[in-house]
Amino acid sequence: MSYLFSADFKFRTWRRLWIALAEAEKELGLPISDGQIAELRASAETINYEDAERREREIRHDVMSHIYAYGLQAPSAKGIIHLGATSAFVTDNTDILQMSEALRLVRRRLVNVMAKLRDFAWKWRGTPALAFTHFQPAQLTTVGKRATLWLHDLLLDYREIEFRESQLALLGVKGATGTQASFLNLFEGDEAKVNRLEQLVAGKVGMARSYPVSGQTYSRKVDAQVVNVLSGFAQSASKFGYDMRLLQHLREIEEPFEEEQVGSSAMAYKRNPMRAERIDALCRHLIINALNPAMTAATQWFERTLDDSANRRIAISEAFLAADAVALIYDNIMGGIVVHEEVIAANVRRELPFMMTENLMMEGVRRGGDRQVLHERVRIHSQAAADAMKSGASTNDLFDRIEADPLFGIDRKGIEAIARPESYTGLSAQQTERFLREDVDPVLERERSDIRAEVGEVRV
Repeated sequence: MSYLFSADFKFRTWRRLWIALAEAEKELGLPISDGQIAELRASAETINYEDAERREREIRHDVMSHIYAYGLQAPSAKGIIHLGATSAFVTDNTDILQMSEALRLVRRRLVNVMAKLRDFAWKWRGTPALAFTHFQPAQLTTVGKRATLWLHDLLLDYREIEFRESQLALLGVKGATGTQASFLNLFEGDEAKVNRLEQLVAGKVGMARSYPVSGQTYSRKVDAQVVNVLSGFAQSASKFGYDMRLLQHLREIEEPFEEEQVGSSAMAYKRNPMRAERIDALCRHLIINALNPAMTAATQWFERTLDDSANRRIAISEAFLAADAVALIYDNIMGGIVVHEEVIAANVRRELPFMMTENLMMEGVRRGGDRQVLHERVRIHSQAAADAMKSGASTNDLFDRIEADPLFGIDRKGIEAIARPESYTGLSAQQTERFLREDVDPVLERERSDIRAEVGEVRV
């Protein structure tokens, strides 16, 4: 990702576009020779940066500086470089090509995280765990079912990225204000050749089409749409990060922790969730950064203004770099995630009696009790058991209280018969299996060639 937004990628792409333009103009009859094209191609990858930088210090124009530098390396072609074009031909088309490649890379990263999450969800699909609302124990779910919530968010992101990739198009060859007047003049009023020129250039750089209308630049709404997709991924990853931090606090599930890793400079025993914290920090930056392209799109003037340029160079590249880093850290966590089954089971046992109160009440009714009376007794016993735990009791004694209450008429054996955690997870396992098979597996199968076994690296 760093390379995609490097100066080298940008300026090499400028030269790709200049070559594509010259080739297309030659094919449509302009007086450009094979020798000129060959000379342009010979220097396409070896950019004379010092010449370009020296020229830019003199004239304060990056595109004209690189045209000048390219002309020094291809002297016979210097007169036809950038023929009929304005600066946006290279800058905006390059931006689209960068974003297209970068979206493809994010999609690959995403698919690899999804594959690891899929395996995790399947493995733990039937393991009961506490579910929370308001971070208060609510009912039971399963470890795998909770993972499907993270995975479903990523699936939504995947579909958005795939759609946005499919909608990207080049600015094309539109000229100074989007009217293509300069190219119409080059081809002596031949509209068909101007239209064909745009098709040829797009094809030569690997794009299917160009936007049908534009000013000097493509609509800046495109940038906002693309970065919004990345923001959507950041929202999903941030939610996962917060969940992981809470789970690590509960000691149920932990991110990887290397043998010699240090959690704190003062508290040597600590195992801080540094990866999940880093995800949340980067996601916050990325989500907020989505406002930059939105504001840029909203404040454009007519066919073009230039207060977008400096902002876009920062906002778009940083959005992709942040998304890439988040995806790599997410992948790293899922590649070494640790599940503490005994802790999960102990937490379930502690809270299960409260979640069984309806069943206990119904069992008491079945044995001859009055439903309304038993409802009040359950309320009293539950509050007392909860208060005891808040006062330091190490176990939940609600079962003992129910067993000792003659109004229920239930012995310990009867209570234990209905105290199986898997009976309180609803359709968690079945939902997980169906979701993975029907929704996730087809995507992973389609993207199989991009799925790698190795785990994303976290560099401290």
